[in-house]
Amino acid sequence: MTNRSHSFRMPDKPSLDGIEAKWVDVWDESGVYHFDRTRSREDVYSIDTPPPTVSGSLHIGHVFSYTHTDTVARFQRMNGKAVFYPMGWDDNGLPTERRVQNYYGVRCDPSVPYDPDFQPPEKPDPKRQIPISRRNFIELCDILTIEDEKVFESIWRRLGLSVDWRHTYATIDDNSRAAAQRAFLRNLARGEAYMSEAPTLWDVTFRTAVAQAELEDRERPSAYHKVAFHKGDGTPVHIETTRPELLAACVALVAHPDDERYQDLFGTTVTTPVFGVEVPVRVHRLADPEKGSGIAMICTFGDTTDVTWWRELQLETRPIVGWDGRIIADPPKGVESDAAREAYARLAGATVHTARERTVELLRESGDLVGDPKPITHPVKFYEKGDKPLEIVTTRQWYIRNGGRDEDVRAQLIQRGRELTWYPEHMRQRYENWVEGLNGDWLISRQRFFGVPFPVWYPLDADGNPDYDRPLLPTEDQLPIDPSSQAPAGYTEDQRGQAGGFMGDPDVMDTWATSSLSPQIASGWERDQDLFERVFPMDFRPQGQDIIRTWLFSTVVRAHFENDSLPWSATGISGWILDPDRKKMSKSKGNVVTPVALLEKYSSDAVRYWAASGRLGTDTAMDEGQMKVGRRLSIKILNASKFVMSVAGENATTEAARVTEPLDRAMLAALAEVVEEATAAFAAYDHTRALERTERFFWDFCDDYLELVKTRAYDTGSAEGASARTALLIALGALHKLFAPFVPFVTDEVWSWWQDGSVHAQSWPDAAEYRAAASGGDPAVLAATAEVLRAVRKAKSEAKLSMRAEVDNVRVRGKQAGSARAAATDIAAAGRAAGIDFETTDDSDLTVEVTLPEPTE
Repeated sequence: MTNRSHSFRMPDKPSLDGIEAKWVDVWDESGVYHFDRTRSREDVYSIDTPPPTVSGSLHIGHVFSYTHTDTVARFQRMNGKAVFYPMGWDDNGLPTERRVQNYYGVRCDPSVPYDPDFQPPEKPDPKRQIPISRRNFIELCDILTIEDEKVFESIWRRLGLSVDWRHTYATIDDNSRAAAQRAFLRNLARGEAYMSEAPTLWDVTFRTAVAQAELEDRERPSAYHKVAFHKGDGTPVHIETTRPELLAACVALVAHPDDERYQDLFGTTVTTPVFGVEVPVRVHRLADPEKGSGIAMICTFGDTTDVTWWRELQLETRPIVGWDGRIIADPPKGVESDAAREAYARLAGATVHTARERTVELLRESGDLVGDPKPITHPVKFYEKGDKPLEIVTTRQWYIRNGGRDEDVRAQLIQRGRELTWYPEHMRQRYENWVEGLNGDWLISRQRFFGVPFPVWYPLDADGNPDYDRPLLPTEDQLPIDPSSQAPAGYTEDQRGQAGGFMGDPDVMDTWATSSLSPQIASGWERDQDLFERVFPMDFRPQGQDIIRTWLFSTVVRAHFENDSLPWSATGISGWILDPDRKKMSKSKGNVVTPVALLEKYSSDAVRYWAASGRLGTDTAMDEGQMKVGRRLSIKILNASKFVMSVAGENATTEAARVTEPLDRAMLAALAEVVEEATAAFAAYDHTRALERTERFFWDFCDDYLELVKTRAYDTGSAEGASARTALLIALGALHKLFAPFVPFVTDEVWSWWQDGSVHAQSWPDAAEYRAAASGGDPAVLAATAEVLRAVRKAKSEAKLSMRAEVDNVRVRGKQAGSARAAATDIAAAGRAAGIDFETTDDSDLTVEVTLPEPTE
């Protein structure tokens, strides 16, 4: 709070029109949001900003959660911190590939040679995509993502994010690729990364492996088929399955060890129907006696339980589903007889759905299908971006240890979650539930094209087969590298794919394998050590609750291994955005709303107001009504600011010593309480509470205090008038600062009318200063006085009188009558009361009786 006189530069007609464009340019030119990298770590507040996926459009959920983060950044900046607030773009992976395919009408085919003169078709047809080389495809990905990033940045600027736009990164740029490859090589050297050939969750549409964190269950119709296996004497053993098409992949039957029905079967063998393969009957605790007939077939592989049984019971492998989701051509081991091979030939090449229908026909023909299938609905595993059920195929993939198979690592990562401060706290349980429920390590390889390539080559033996046990690795100073276009040390490009030569690893990293390093990438890890030491570990990670299991957990894993620390000290978890029917908004449901039209219709500050009205971790409805309230608030800030400055007059002062009157001191004392509560709320990451408290005071200030002191403030010749004008300006400055994190455009606009610089570069209000200015003022005086004024207004309104109508007398009774008496002159002036009486009683409620003038004929 600066004690000086002010001159005012108010416009004739304050307006929200064009305010965003004006201030975006001013902020950019002034560098008000630039990070001061000369500050020491204790004076820095750093944010690990979520890098949005740029392969689409921003939706209102982005606006919601990023506004929350921006209020935190603005508060911390005003609170004296050098705020490191970078922006990243998540531009690699499947979403970008799909967008490029549809946008340009192309698809990647690594077998096609590179065409340096390639131009995409003038009229792309997403249904008839042209095959192009991997390099051509990646070039198109690069071009389109750069354009998408420009659009995203323009929207973020329009929203008023106080990002330092000098600090941006993309998850596919050179720095990010080098960081991701460096971290992988170090994980590999320490034994935290490894390659394994194992059953893998597989999306048949995109032909890529899928990690556990990317799964979602979807209810799908199915049916139980009761099928007869046969003992040695021909006696049937009935199982019930929803996947009869996997009969040729059956490797065992399994039942619970305590199931009395099958005790005589354990340790024996049975033969499969149709294919006549002899398989063992085994026991396992996961077999459910209450499910179906209580005995189940184990296939390689129908679901994740099959994988568990196969691994723990050390069973054979008979895969029959290929990478394309069709039944492979050659029958598995054990399908030997002519009849069995003839039956299998009816399935070969068919989709899983068609193979199921044909297998049912075969079972009917053999007499091994008992009755009709029983329809059911049950959850089926899907890739979150896919539209066909996942299969499980055996593939060679890269993994990073995450505690899924290591109790010590699991315990360490759970402890990391407990060291982290969560807002809200209950979200930590979701993290722990996820870690405790892991059943395998983190699969980080993807069979895609636009992503960070694994920095690995493999030597080829004399027969041209890769030796996966002796990978060829680059040195860190060579990163980033692309093994598909660069040769390893000691080899030349013409040895690629040749016997005795080499091959590059064809896979790319899962997008989370790069995004999980966002704190390190943004902080300049191994690239800008000075910056890294000033900002890492970071202070805050804001994100959605749906990616606790992916982004948050994987980031903790990488920092735990690489930095032996948490990547940040606190995390704030956003709630869902709900549509008018209270359903979660999502692109897949088609109920998302894009923000540009709302920003144009209501103003950016109005949309930010709606967003800030939602607390962390709390689901919030998309509510244009709240945006209208936010617009009304913004306009009121403009008009109230102009009114206060008009009342205060030129060369008015904010010298606190001039505040002498009880009501003015009471208002400043109440303001001190608001500042104290808003500050505490922000410190607890409760931006909504800070907004609510500030807004309530502001409306009371406008509706009550302004009206109460207006007459006195216009009196330029008295100390009482000077007290009102000074108090008004002190409060106005505080309100501009208190509102600044929420409605940055309008607050900088009104600040510029009477102050130098930006409000966003000012110090956050200090409750002690306002309490000192109040000089012992009692907030009860303001509360009681405002209550009396409201009662007078109500009496006039009920009598259908103008608010300017005079009243004969006002009588005030109750415990707080003495408080109201301190502002008797202001009450009389604002209420136009000829007389006013006060009686202090023991009544807790304040009673106000208004005597109106007798009506005239």
